[in-house]
Amino acid sequence: MKMAVNTDLSSSLASVLSRISTVSAIAGRTVRLVAVSKTKPIDMIVTAYELGQRNFGENYILEKCPDIKWHFIGHLQRNKVNKVLDVPNLYLVETIDSEKLAEAVNSSWGRRKKTDHLKVMVQINTSEEESKSGCSKCDASRLVKYVIEKCSQLQFMGLMTIGSLDHNLKDGPNPDFKALVQCKDDVCRELELDNQSVELSMGMSGDFEHAIEQGSTSVRVGSTIFGARSYPDKPKQKTEHSKDVVDKLDSLSLQEKQLAKDAV
Repeated sequence: MKMAVNTDLSSSLASVLSRISTVSAIAGRTVRLVAVSKTKPIDMIVTAYELGQRNFGENYILEKCPDIKWHFIGHLQRNKVNKVLDVPNLYLVETIDSEKLAEAVNSSWGRRKKTDHLKVMVQINTSEEESKSGCSKCDASRLVKYVIEKCSQLQFMGLMTIGSLDHNLKDGPNPDFKALVQCKDDVCRELELDNQSVELSMGMSGDFEHAIEQGSTSVRVGSTIFGARSYPDKPKQKTEHSKDVVDKLDSLSLQEKQLAKDAV
């Protein structure tokens, strides 16, 4: 059974990477794949790592994967900042959505006396849904400026959005993707940033190719690689892996979990 799972995972990962390669070649840019492994067994993460995948949207301590790069992609509460930043191999926090959160992350990272800056993205609520986290589009430049000028321990990498998950591409380009691209253009113009150096994290299992066509440089793909998520009736129940896990970092709001459940 394990051999079959590994074969399926290998095939799925190779397929996603091939699709990304095809679309990114046409778009003329390099695109990062973040494999979102939430609710999946650790063994599947290790298998994907052994197949060459390095960027993951989940956060475990995995001694078998010394070069792994963890991306925090859930809603980050200020009282959880220290736990998140304690995770070894934390590579990028994609969900900075306020000055207070940026300051908390900056201060916490500074206390760790790290030699490298912590990479961060600013999350934008492009769909303007109350159920979703992220700063408003009109506040994007102000928040990015704050991160760049006031947060000396952080390195601004780009913008991120979850976006609408029920958009039908038959109706045209996803308006959230277009909105994030426009937001990036506005931020770069207002703050005099190099447009090419600012990344865009958008696109998931159901629309990552379209997201790349629209300008994404980082896609977050879960179910297409690992299979559909499974949520236990008691999410706080301990599992056999609990001693090996620092923090599952699955802190999307309840509304976001419901929205993202079938799409990532």
